[in-house]
Amino acid sequence: MDIWVNDDVIVFDGSTVADLVEYLMLEAPFAVAVNTAFVARKQYSNYYLQPQDKVDIVSPVVGG
Repeated sequence: MDIWVNDDVIVFDGSTVADLVEYLMLEAPFAVAVNTAFVARKQYSNYYLQPQDKVDIVSPVVGG
């Protein structure tokens, strides 16, 4: 299925946010929102993505 990740369309064969995190090889810390709704880490494996979902993945920025 096609989904949006940080404003880029990707072809994704998985089904959950956990699958997406593994596919993208993300390293903590980061946060995930799907269609502007925050997804808690404990919900990643139970949160099913749909075609055309918009996923935002953000990492904290350290600095002063």
